[in-house]
Amino acid sequence: MGGVQPGGQFRPLENGDPAEVAGYRLAARLGSGGMGTVYLSYTPGGHPIALKTIRPELSEDAEFRRRFRQEVQAAQRVQGLHTAPVLDYDTEGDRPWLATAYVPGPSLASAVAEHGPLPVPSLLLLLAGTAEALSVIHGAGIVHRDLKPSNVLLAADGPRVIDFGIARAADATALTGTGVSLGTPAFMSPEQAAGKEVTPASDVFALGQVAAYAARGTGAYGDGPSHAVLYRIVHEEPDLTGLPAELGFVARCLAKDPADRPSPAALVKLCQDASPTPLRQSGSWLPEAISAQITQRISASERLAAPPAPTAPLTRVDRPQQHAAPTVAVPPAPPQAPPQPVTPAYGHPMAPPAHPSPYAQPGPYPAPPAGPYLQPRPAWQPPRRPSGTRRALGIIAGVLLPLAGCTGLLYAVGTTGSSSSSGSDTTGSASAKPLPDPEPVRFTSINIPDGYYIEFADSPPKPQDDDVEIYESDLYYYDDALHSAGDRIVLLNNAQKGSLKTCRDETRYADSVSLSQLSKGSQLCVHTDSGHIALVTFRGTAAESDPSDYVSLDLTIWRNAEEASDS
Repeated sequence: MGGVQPGGQFRPLENGDPAEVAGYRLAARLGSGGMGTVYLSYTPGGHPIALKTIRPELSEDAEFRRRFRQEVQAAQRVQGLHTAPVLDYDTEGDRPWLATAYVPGPSLASAVAEHGPLPVPSLLLLLAGTAEALSVIHGAGIVHRDLKPSNVLLAADGPRVIDFGIARAADATALTGTGVSLGTPAFMSPEQAAGKEVTPASDVFALGQVAAYAARGTGAYGDGPSHAVLYRIVHEEPDLTGLPAELGFVARCLAKDPADRPSPAALVKLCQDASPTPLRQSGSWLPEAISAQITQRISASERLAAPPAPTAPLTRVDRPQQHAAPTVAVPPAPPQAPPQPVTPAYGHPMAPPAHPSPYAQPGPYPAPPAGPYLQPRPAWQPPRRPSGTRRALGIIAGVLLPLAGCTGLLYAVGTTGSSSSSGSDTTGSASAKPLPDPEPVRFTSINIPDGYYIEFADSPPKPQDDDVEIYESDLYYYDDALHSAGDRIVLLNNAQKGSLKTCRDETRYADSVSLSQLSKGSQLCVHTDSGHIALVTFRGTAAESDPSDYVSLDLTIWRNAEEASDS
């Protein structure tokens, strides 16, 4: 990671780094790795946080996004003293990101590389604190899967474990390759290296490797090419030469059989038994040189906390505006008037939170009063469908036309709403007329969870579950079927070739199609009230072992392919 230079100065932002993410001002680089880049940022109240942006290659993978969302939401439940809790995130935007508490200390990897192995008292406190963190992480139903020295940070009051569970999201992406698990080979368990089931006992094995590294500066299976280290992990016994006698129990962590390894709670007890004095985390648990580094980092983060004076108010650019525009500086109130509250210059006003604390109950939480806040944001809301407005205009026209006696008014209102002279609702097929052929836009691997919907006007269409009625959407998945508010879905037969002409010609409309009627490659035509036509190709559903329920679709959309109608 290496985010701090000699003297405690943080590495500045580089060309191509964003200046802010979702209203959070980025102040410096903390490091980068296989998942993305980590930046130092601050809350509106000035508390430092670590904000990680995900690599574009991972962001474009639909399966990664799905798992990343699951893992982040699960990680929110972890609130241990030896973990860096998840504070805020966005898993749906163009560039997903995750914010955690900032730990002003070096990683175990950099501390050992710079200052050498830790003394025995520090080692016992390190292992006890990390084992306690694993107990909390496992208690939340999470397996870390990538515990290593760079994911253990050394704070003044004990170690902090970071990045728990997030590696599982990347395991499913095409980037990892068939049969290969994401992780650091030197710290993998034998079962993980062999592609078998990964359990909490796998994290205990990794902790044994971390202990050997902290005590000797090298792992228990040596160095060299990854495949050679993995072979030794699976087939050979660990080399613990030079390990302090007080840490003899570490050999049990490195047992080949997961059932033979101690639990994290048992490890804490082993550390206590090995210590001649009671274990107490304090500001003096680390060697003096590492403690000095922590002090330098705290001072450096404080110096960067104050943002530069803005020349103009900042505007959130990560999603469309939903509320009032960003505020500008308010002139001082007259002496006789009460002082006016100042709204931060970034973000835009939102409803006040329902809970006094972001940890009062499990997320997701309501939107904050303004700007970035330490809680998940609500999903972006697509523009509401104007069907209710069109109906209202049609009613107004029915009242005004007899009075006006003007055919021009009939034409003007008829182009906006339904022109049915009977006053009854017309079907979409009766009023929709073909328009010149638009250019198609194509999207692949759109995963729609049960109870979610998409709108064809969005680019790309993103599954939504906000307060817009699902029954008014262009396409939604519910109760083992695909539905559309336009009630005009056509399931093509195997002999038909999906195209704009085929979708225009077919009138075997249904309001839904059951998944039992679909197989991989099945195609459907969907007509919307707003005039869009989509060719939907069914790609399958979630695997039986997957905790989610979703359908995977490819979309070809012809926007404004026919006149809008009111169903």
